[in-house]
Amino acid sequence: MTDTRDPRPRVQQITADLRARIMSGELPPGSRLPAVRELMDHYGAASATIRGAQNALKTEGFLVSRAGLAVSVRDQSPLVIRTATYFELGRWSYDLLTVAETQPPAEIAEALNLDAEGTAILRQRLTLRDGEPVDLSWSYYPTDLAAGSPLAGQRKIKGGAPAVLAALGHPERYFTDRVSARMPTSEELEILKLPVDVPVLRQFRVIYSDTRPVAAAILIKGAHRHEVLYHETVASPPP
Repeated sequence: MTDTRDPRPRVQQITADLRARIMSGELPPGSRLPAVRELMDHYGAASATIRGAQNALKTEGFLVSRAGLAVSVRDQSPLVIRTATYFELGRWSYDLLTVAETQPPAEIAEALNLDAEGTAILRQRLTLRDGEPVDLSWSYYPTDLAAGSPLAGQRKIKGGAPAVLAALGHPERYFTDRVSARMPTSEELEILKLPVDVPVLRQFRVIYSDTRPVAAAILIKGAHRHEVLYHETVASPPP
């Protein structure tokens, strides 16, 4: 049951609870959603409220319904954010939105060791999976490194940024990610086609070569469709 101290409208409470049950596997992919009457009894809500929650989850891609059949959970697992760049050939693509030389935000400038007047090449792009927007990113490359290279060009790069950096003598060696959550900006809400009541996950990534940071990026993803995966080998405790 939802918490009566929750100040959100009842339909948002129920939507959030059903979303959590789907993402946890309690309502697994391909399973039938409980009937409206059953959900009304469970949540103590009117049928219109239950249907409103169902419609919201259909819009988000969690539920599907077909004429004459019960509403069911969409047979699609959450997208997993690994500590590496994901790309399944054939399913992923991207739109290049912006390429420009700019003075980056303070956290980007600090990560790239830029001085107060330092600039970077910005490449903003929208990543899509099966044609659906899932990731909005702003990637910055120090101008002294990227100027005159394909990174500064107004077109997609064959082989991606890692190939260009390697050709420039600065192959990617490792990166760090910081992940936080917040509510989306208006731009993010519109471009990523997000529901209005869920936060986004914000990745702040810094990529390093052998001798210097070569890129810093901000990546925004809808939190309702993503999970973060951490994997670490833990040394055995001392005897």
